[in-house]
Amino acid sequence: MNLELDRPLRLARDTDAAQLAELVNFAGEGLPLHVWTGLASDGQDPWDVGRMRQAEKARQGKIVVVDYGDGVVAGLTGYEIGNEPEPIGEDFLALFRPLQELENLALQSWYVNVLASYPEHRGKGIGSRLLDLADDIGRSCGLSRMSVIVASNNTGARRLYERHGYDEVASRPCVKEDWDTDTEHWVLLMKEL
Repeated sequence: MNLELDRPLRLARDTDAAQLAELVNFAGEGLPLHVWTGLASDGQDPWDVGRMRQAEKARQGKIVVVDYGDGVVAGLTGYEIGNEPEPIGEDFLALFRPLQELENLALQSWYVNVLASYPEHRGKGIGSRLLDLADDIGRSCGLSRMSVIVASNNTGARRLYERHGYDEVASRPCVKEDWDTDTEHWVLLMKEL
């Protein structure tokens, strides 16, 4: 990401990994921790897996955070979805199948993969500021559409996106397998830039 960011926005550093893992888990409705638990070696803390993964993304310059000087309070991660759908073969993990099906409906958009803040920092305009930045990133990529997938029961997030012009395009039932969640559906929201 080649961005000029003004405080309190900055690119994440690998030293932010603990906060980034927590934010990703908030945004993912607990699914990330479930996945990290499956990836952890015997005796390894699943949070260590998440921290390592987020540290790598930070080193690659893929995460923008909000930091007022006392550490990360919110973050934004996203990416461009190309113009070809990702194949979903028989070996594609069932847990992720509905999410990929929805992403495949959002071709040629900038996808808001993670937008999260700590609960005590919600309702202060941080999400709106990060969504405005996401729009700028999408435009700088030459894209004319934005996309995001939210859990059907995350009404707060959905309200935020709808206030920013996103509309529901499609939904898919959540595949839970052994993941303990209240999420019933994943909902794809999109908007034109």
